[in-house]
Amino acid sequence: MSTDKLKSKFNQDEIKAAGEGTLLGSFSGKLPLPPMLMIDRILHISTEGGKYGKGKIKAELDIDPANWFFKCHFKDDPVMPGCLGLDGLWQLLGFFLSWAGGLGKGRALGCGKVKFKGQVRPYHKLVSYELDIKKLITRPVYMAWADAVMRVEEKVIYFAENLQVGLFPALTWDYGDDPALDPF
Repeated sequence: MSTDKLKSKFNQDEIKAAGEGTLLGSFSGKLPLPPMLMIDRILHISTEGGKYGKGKIKAELDIDPANWFFKCHFKDDPVMPGCLGLDGLWQLLGFFLSWAGGLGKGRALGCGKVKFKGQVRPYHKLVSYELDIKKLITRPVYMAWADAVMRVEEKVIYFAENLQVGLFPALTWDYGDDPALDPF
């Protein structure tokens, strides 16, 4: 897939529009809305390059000492939950699928291995994410695998291998429909 016609950078307003369904279309996977959104900007996204030659994503999250999670995780020991950093990586991989043309509702499907070697505290200013796409399939559904790192102030603190996300066009939320029809 050529990325010549695809935009490769996204600012904070565009990222939020991806959560509203107005950036890539209402049938594309949506990012979570704040406060669950763990991305402020995408610095680079491509279906080319990266460690495996299948694509790369670089993104950032600004850290504010007033972030909601610092108030409750933990009392007198504020730290960003590791699961939120991991979710930021899944969010980016899901965005990649929609950006690459996939339709449907995004779901994190797993992660082969995760290691935490540091933490994000209220005094930190910036988290950066870097994903190397390992595999992208487009049939029967869009699905991608990636290896990733998360940095705080240039220090790698999270390592994730074989992150997996899929887009599911027929996924329903039970509005009285039969949830047994959900493919996932």
